[in-house]
Amino acid sequence: MSDRLVADPGTAREGGPDRKAVEVAVGVLVRKDGAFLLTSRPVGKAYAGYWEFPGGKLEVGETIEQALRRELQEEIGITIGAAIPWKVELVDYPHALVRLHFCKVFEWAGELQMREAQMYSWEQLPVQVQPVLPGTVPVLDWFAKERAHSGATHLVAARADS
Repeated sequence: MSDRLVADPGTAREGGPDRKAVEVAVGVLVRKDGAFLLTSRPVGKAYAGYWEFPGGKLEVGETIEQALRRELQEEIGITIGAAIPWKVELVDYPHALVRLHFCKVFEWAGELQMREAQMYSWEQLPVQVQPVLPGTVPVLDWFAKERAHSGATHLVAARADS
């Protein structure tokens, strides 16, 4: 597949070029004021501290919506209403090839609980938290098009090695 976002090009890929894509359900929670929820990746996971939309891997036999409901309950303690399929993005990270199934969610119940010691932030464009996970950047671009936002969609952290 050539239609994929490659994170950290030039870095070796675990599993080689023919690895299978991991299916991931991702929730794009949007409040009435248009703010959307980003969470930080927990310590111990690849890209720890990077900001992303919450979600997780599909388990055998799960639909995208079932996986999203389970993951958001497990990770952030909420029960979602309808999960509206939005976009799909294939991202080639050094540690995994992931197919991200983004679903918009406008209704949920419960208070946010960061059950993996992650942080959360309600954001608007341009996103202020950093660094942003590479697989999150296309979503910010989609929001920019939908919202007729011009200019940067997020801040870019200065690299320590530059």
